[in-house]
Amino acid sequence: MDTRDRKQTGHIYRRGNWWVLRYRVEVCEGGKLHVVQRAKRLAPVVADHKTKASVRHLAVVALEPVNNERLSAAAVTTLGDFVSRVYLPHASDQKRASTRNGYRNIWRRYLAAQCSPWWLREVRTCDVQQLMQDIADQHNIGRTTLRHIKALLSGIFNHAKQQGYFDGANPVHGVAIPKARPAAETYAYTLEEVTNIIASLPQPAATIAATAAFTGLRRGEIEGLVWENYDGKELRVTRSVWYGVVDEPKTAKSKAPVPVIAPLRRMLDAYRKTCGSPMSGAMFANSVGKPLCLNNLTNRCIQPRLEYCKHCGQSHAEHGNEHEFERDEHRVVWRGWHAFRRGLATNLYRIGVSDKVIQAILRHANLSTTMNVYVKTVDGDSVKAMKALENSVRLIVRQRSARHGRRRL
Repeated sequence: MDTRDRKQTGHIYRRGNWWVLRYRVEVCEGGKLHVVQRAKRLAPVVADHKTKASVRHLAVVALEPVNNERLSAAAVTTLGDFVSRVYLPHASDQKRASTRNGYRNIWRRYLAAQCSPWWLREVRTCDVQQLMQDIADQHNIGRTTLRHIKALLSGIFNHAKQQGYFDGANPVHGVAIPKARPAAETYAYTLEEVTNIIASLPQPAATIAATAAFTGLRRGEIEGLVWENYDGKELRVTRSVWYGVVDEPKTAKSKAPVPVIAPLRRMLDAYRKTCGSPMSGAMFANSVGKPLCLNNLTNRCIQPRLEYCKHCGQSHAEHGNEHEFERDEHRVVWRGWHAFRRGLATNLYRIGVSDKVIQAILRHANLSTTMNVYVKTVDGDSVKAMKALENSVRLIVRQRSARHGRRRL
């Protein structure tokens, strides 16, 4: 780094009712260094600041970071340049494929247009708060998405501090999530819906749906299954596949083995025979032996098979041209692969399985995630709970009435 004395005093001038400091700074944009001229307000022209000399000390403070010999020119950069040149490449090396893709989408969709020109070292908490409010006003998104945006920004500034591009407190800390629509309620398949879905599908879709429903594996974990990890009693999760990219499972807990119940075991064994009884390779493979993409399977096979015409009862995949197809609203609706995972948690809870056991089956690191996000209380459960409460209250009243001779409810 060039160690010549680059200290400068800047030029102070009046613009309207403000004293303004003009100075030069060497910045890095697109990986290249160049000098730009900057202007910064110092103070309003008031009684205490009527002359240039009266605001000179403010200029010294403002120029201190620029004149600091330890400050690398590469550290003086815009937020957009840092994200594209430093942070996203770092995320590509350190994060799972699905995570880094999510980061890129959030940055491109919500952040790049508004905060790319910001000077990284000058971002304040109030700037980030206003940014979050603007995003909430401009996009019809929920609080969960806003939390993800805030988390990404916080990670960006943490990495900037670690790499010497930013000093001071993380400006994202203390930012409140603006008012936004609540997140949509997620869905959990009932056992009846699970059996109807499996019965409606051809192979291999039926076996894949059964695997999702009776093991609670995530979509990427199902795509990553290999025959080597199935011994007839349990499935061992050793990898996850996301749009063809093979990766580690989501967490260390995710690598725990999953028991295989008898109905699923029979389906897996029968499906294995139709594949020629392989001992290795992708469990659910496409025509070239690679892991089958479940998104493609959903679009080409599952949804057309679950869309039934209310007039003739035929599926969309088999429907002819005799009349216009009109969906039967009473049939099972496809809610996505994760609805199987939530359904397993909810169905286990309904039959009395303990919270900790459900957590172990889903391989969650935190019990609160299992109970607050994945276990869904249905209307029938609420009615039963209130009926049990009613019976308990009546029992207590009867006991008190017997002791005190009062009228019972």
